Amino acid sequence: MLDGAATRAEGGLRLRVKLTPKAGRTAVQGVEATGQGPALKVQVTAVPEKGRANAALTAFLAKRLGLAKRDVTLEAGATSRHKTVFIVGAPDVLAPLLESTLRP
Repeated sequence: MLDGAATRAEGGLRLRVKLTPKAGRTAVQGVEATGQGPALKVQVTAVPEKGRANAALTAFLAKRLGLAKRDVTLEAGATSRHKTVFIVGAPDVLAPLLESTLRP
């Protein structure tokens, strides 16, 4: 899924993300190879202060996927550019949704 950036987990999917805050616009930039493996590259306009960029990331992903904000949570990487996001739902339903909606 997404060239290896997303993996199935019990109750949903885990998505590796490389986040760029303070960008000119919020958007998906593609998939990038990182030391932790492939990651979805996302930029947000929010600043990386007091969790604003993390909140912008999860809200953006939820909106793009048509999910409630509570279904997309930051699992790891709160203070890093490299993050793990957990998306709640049936993996068989979420996988094609990720592929179709999170491509740049």
